[in-house]
Amino acid sequence: PKYFALRDVIKQYLPAGETLPEVPDNPELIEIPKFDLKETADLFQLLGKPKASREPPSMEEAGQNYGFILYRKKLDRTADGELKFDVRDYGHIFINGALAGKLDRRLKQNELAINAETGAILDILAENGGRLNFGKDFIYDGKGIVGPVTLGGESLQNWQIYNLPLNDLRRLKFKKAAAKPNTPTFYRGTFDLKALGDTYLDTRTWGKGHVWVNGHHLGRYWKIGPQQTLFVPASFLKPGRNEVIVLETDTVREASLTGIKHQIFENQ
Repeated sequence: PKYFALRDVIKQYLPAGETLPEVPDNPELIEIPKFDLKETADLFQLLGKPKASREPPSMEEAGQNYGFILYRKKLDRTADGELKFDVRDYGHIFINGALAGKLDRRLKQNELAINAETGAILDILAENGGRLNFGKDFIYDGKGIVGPVTLGGESLQNWQIYNLPLNDLRRLKFKKAAAKPNTPTFYRGTFDLKALGDTYLDTRTWGKGHVWVNGHHLGRYWKIGPQQTLFVPASFLKPGRNEVIVLETDTVREASLTGIKHQIFENQ
């Protein structure tokens, strides 16, 4: 209703003889029967050649504006204390590939107790959760790690930096296998269509992540809600076989999706 009200106002100020284009009819909404995503690929397959940096750069300083960024450090001493840093906006901490914990900027979390031997590999996977788009501070809202990383009060230096904008997934090698526990994982599945239309993918059995349909990035989902569906425009779909890829960074209860005709908003 607001859209059409604005059109009515604009019409009053058009030059003589000019009109607004007609609004196309809404596409038909369709349902997509439940389909499974049985193929998996590890996020770390996308790691390319790292950049060396004495201090951990922000995402922008590393030449990136969206997606994920991985900070890797080989520990030159035993780690037994508080790992502390400011992450924007969500961080996964791994020791030798095993998840040690997570930090959530929303909850003002910036430290984690860790224990690791000398020579262990410390990985910090930082996710850009979105940008501010109003106010005087939005141009200063850098992403990734902002500032130093300290362990037991001492600064950690000499990092390897891996950019993960996730704008090219062609290097992923999927296989029919269970995902490695507590590891960010891509899931892939397909469904067939005879008729096209808009739909909503129901993400309520998933944890936290991203969805692509036929190479188009739909957006992010998170079980905390309130949004529990992702809109799929008919223009992203095609007759016959369609491909869906999901990056799950948390825990999935059931690796399947369904296309429905309505949005779902609820907190979990």
